Amino acid sequence: MIVVLRADATETQISHIVEKAEKLGLKAHISRGVEKTIIGFIGPEDVLRVTPLEVFPGVEQVIPVLAPYRLVSREFKKEPSIVKITEKIQIGGKKIFMMAGPCSIESLEGLRSIAKEVQKAGAAILRGGAFKPRTSPYDFQGLGEEGLKYLKAVGQELGMATITEVMDTRDVELVCRYVDILQLGARNMQNFSLLREIGKSQKPVMLKRGISATIKEWLMSAEYIVANGNFNVLLCERGIRTFETATRNTLDINAISVAKQLAHLPVIVDPSHGTGHWGLVGNAAKAAVAAGCDGLMIEVHDNPEEALSDGPQSLLPAKFESLMAELKKVAQAIDREI
Repeated sequence: MIVVLRADATETQISHIVEKAEKLGLKAHISRGVEKTIIGFIGPEDVLRVTPLEVFPGVEQVIPVLAPYRLVSREFKKEPSIVKITEKIQIGGKKIFMMAGPCSIESLEGLRSIAKEVQKAGAAILRGGAFKPRTSPYDFQGLGEEGLKYLKAVGQELGMATITEVMDTRDVELVCRYVDILQLGARNMQNFSLLREIGKSQKPVMLKRGISATIKEWLMSAEYIVANGNFNVLLCERGIRTFETATRNTLDINAISVAKQLAHLPVIVDPSHGTGHWGLVGNAAKAAVAAGCDGLMIEVHDNPEEALSDGPQSLLPAKFESLMAELKKVAQAIDREI
């Protein structure tokens, strides 16, 4: 249920509404917009139906939320959310932000070399995996905390924000100490314990869509994070599993528009995992920008043949630089910028 407040509602009135509702077992989430302040309440449906919230001082209107993902829905917040990473990086506005780097952090010098190249081409966020969920237990599993230290050091050295995947509830606090954005991978999209733990932090998180998840299931997973107090959520479309075998996954371009219509959260697209082949990444990235994404995550490696993971889908730095020039033209055509 959404409570729309009057323009002249005071902080005392807002506190009174929240306090009364919480005594009834409802959880309140306040959203302050440019024109309106609204309070979203979640809790037992029978309490929401019989509680006369409309009679409280300062209340203008009470609206039921029909979407099951209440707090991430456009019903709760009509205007797009802006997720602040740093003062210069605020995702969800006119500017489309680039996340780029190797799939796995392999060494400090290797990460620094790639980071310099992608930053020169225009990427503001450095990606790199320290914990790698692999299909085979015998494949490279990442450098762990040592990799996190490398990522933080290079990010600080170059003035880049950083993102890496967290895989376990026991690692959330550790990863939060080193990076600016937590990545929740496709395999963990419905790891509800991990979603709750990330929700307790205020660290920005990028939630990847599961390989066989519907858009509704994706948004419901985002709801777990938001319902636990963390509204700093980025959605990431990274391809889903279909009957097609020509590509690693099927990048769902439709999902960009659908997610932005249904939810107020920014949408990132990962064309590297979405296609699985470096030669297809560029066209998929351009399609994603044209469809309205708020950012891209692209894997870049200076020696893909020797990469410890995902070499076939990684762009060489020169290819990434060329792609950035092409993406700027697409963004300009739809009144966005990169």
